[in-house]
Amino acid sequence: MPFLSFLVPLLRLAHRPARKLFDQDGGGRVHDPLVDRVQITRTVLGVLATLALYYVYGSDGDLEDQASESAAQLIVTPVLLLIAGPVVIALFIRYAPAERRRLLRSRLSVPAKTVGWYVLTVAVLAATVWAISANPGMLEGLHGVWLFVAAVPALVFVLWGLPFFFLASAYVARSAFNTAYVHAALPAVLTVVMVWIIAVFNVTGSGMPNGPQWAQLCSLFGGPLSVTGLSLWELRRLRTRHGVTIRG
Repeated sequence: MPFLSFLVPLLRLAHRPARKLFDQDGGGRVHDPLVDRVQITRTVLGVLATLALYYVYGSDGDLEDQASESAAQLIVTPVLLLIAGPVVIALFIRYAPAERRRLLRSRLSVPAKTVGWYVLTVAVLAATVWAISANPGMLEGLHGVWLFVAAVPALVFVLWGLPFFFLASAYVARSAFNTAYVHAALPAVLTVVMVWIIAVFNVTGSGMPNGPQWAQLCSLFGGPLSVTGLSLWELRRLRTRHGVTIRG
């Protein structure tokens, strides 16, 4: 399809810098292909289970609400990480042995730079959206070179900026702002904290979904419990296969 032949290269162009900035190697990070495969499998199964529950007990409107909610969570998760992350990291370093705290603190520069890049991305996109919305006719009356100069940045924003933002948000949610650079166990710990914070927001915000009680409980707590179980398994695997402990 012509659209896919155009979209795929565009996503690749946005994907490479997003991964380079928001999913970095080095520091204390440990690569485990099995963990990556299990995480992807859990994500796919979670999406399929959610769709199945809404297909059986929901309506078209419920599916649209769920899609909007999932997109909102992708954007909100980095914001929650910016708020709760420093607290969790500070407690994590405080819990580490005294002789390792200086080393862990010395690695904080990489997550800090990642936060800076993400905030800069959001600021540029927000400023561009504001400029376009506040001046909907900003391109009217421009001709020739000036139209080209004004139209090209707007086109780049639409075609590259938005995919880059969503890919960056996905990588930030996965890598927790490259906190594995500080300690390999930090992303798993932060993931558990974040998933339960989001679960509380979902319960207090959108309330219980439709369907019998077992379906409601699965919809609300299936994701957090499965993510928690996977994170605990990841921490155990780090300890048994790679010799990495939370305090080590």
